[in-house]
Amino acid sequence: MSLLNKTGQDGAGKETVKPEGSAQAAPRRGLWHSIDRYFEITARGSNVLREFRGGLATFFAMCYIVVLNPLILSSADGSGHTLGIPQVAAVTAVVAGVTTIVMGAWAKYPFALAAGLGVNAFVSATIATTRNLTWPEVMGLVLIAGIVMFVLVISGLREAVMRAVPAGLKTAIVVGIGLFIAIIGLVNAGFVRRIPDAAHTTVPVQLGQDGKLLGWPTLVFVFGLVLTIILVVRKVKGGILIGIVASTLFAMAIQLFTHTASSQGDPSGWSLMVPAVPGTFFSLPDLSLIGRVDLFGAFAHLGLMSALLLTFTILLSVFFDAMGTMTGLASEAGLVDENNNMKNANRVLLVDAAGSMAGGFGSVSANEIFVESAAGIAEGARTGLASLVTGGLFLLAAFFAPLVAIVPFEAVAPALVIVGFMMASQVRKVDWSDYGIAIPAFLTFILMPFTYSIANGLGAGFIAYVIIRVVQGRGREIHALMWGVAAAFVVYFGIGPIQQLLGIH
Repeated sequence: MSLLNKTGQDGAGKETVKPEGSAQAAPRRGLWHSIDRYFEITARGSNVLREFRGGLATFFAMCYIVVLNPLILSSADGSGHTLGIPQVAAVTAVVAGVTTIVMGAWAKYPFALAAGLGVNAFVSATIATTRNLTWPEVMGLVLIAGIVMFVLVISGLREAVMRAVPAGLKTAIVVGIGLFIAIIGLVNAGFVRRIPDAAHTTVPVQLGQDGKLLGWPTLVFVFGLVLTIILVVRKVKGGILIGIVASTLFAMAIQLFTHTASSQGDPSGWSLMVPAVPGTFFSLPDLSLIGRVDLFGAFAHLGLMSALLLTFTILLSVFFDAMGTMTGLASEAGLVDENNNMKNANRVLLVDAAGSMAGGFGSVSANEIFVESAAGIAEGARTGLASLVTGGLFLLAAFFAPLVAIVPFEAVAPALVIVGFMMASQVRKVDWSDYGIAIPAFLTFILMPFTYSIANGLGAGFIAYVIIRVVQGRGREIHALMWGVAAAFVVYFGIGPIQQLLGIH
């Protein structure tokens, strides 16, 4: 059904006429008009179908987190206890669903949130392995970082930092996130793989397995990539979503005849989720992890300075990951002004900060805006209505987690590669004649994919910008907040030597 625009015409430009004697015609028209006006659907050049399609695309692009996050957080803590894979999966879906719905309904942006990759790995591999430290104490640090970030947003500091970043660096953020999304897709599909250290080579990655493309999953990726390219080039509506669905069906058909294992048992197997029809589709979610958090226990076990440094590292990562992600996504959606600033950015930042707190409180690590939201934006999503669709699907996923696992990484990866291309195309906007912008921009968008971290790319770019502007004798152009951010990143990158200097292990 077409949305009614302000002139009383439907999407096809035809005048709408209320049938005589129809008691429901006026209220129905008023409902759609209210929805349109609240979400600014027509004003942002979208319609309900695009928003629904975009919400689906975003969910399919990031639903893997319901399976992946429990695996990342599956290790035992310093006392030998685990969180439990079913419990983490259920809470991961619920927290992602609730925070994404709040993002859509209140902030009104097509951004979805879930447990942030990178932060969860750092929490699991670095913090949780500390002797005698328990998972509730670890998640207490995540919750504290979220609380601090929430305070920074309320104070206006976080939005002020966003506005202090030069326009050229904001463009570099968009390009960097595009390259980051593309490399995620290529790696998830097994098209690009890490060369084991035993190879004694200076080249960190390679094509496929031992330089060759092997396995049925790789064929699914290639099929999906070719199909998605064709659909996008031909400007087929819903091309990216069609590519994901078609690739999933193709993967299921292949699995039906080949019975390919996961990559844990076969290097050329499915990277995480095996696209086989599960024995059961429904399961009641176990939400017992919610609230099992010890806010200050880590300070007693680690000491004040060590706990503060770990909290600072978590805070800086989630602070700038979200800043970079939302800037890149909003720019790609055309929801920024001439200076790449967003309308009502503070609402987005507040929801993101609340997501970090909710993730810590639910013991599933900090929730952040996901770069995979770009898949929905590429499908035309421009408003929070798309986030309501994505969030609703995440809540359903808490009950139908086995069904979510049908969609393999290899079916989603082509969409990420194409979206990466779309975002990286903005590289033409960088002023390459100004080294004060060009070099920091270059460092920003090459380090994001190479280090698998948005924050690392931002940090290198910000530090380089400050140094080069000073060397150029243009230090007055540096915003005061940029000096502070660059200094914070110096501490961030030097956290290892600082810990050694202070005798913290």
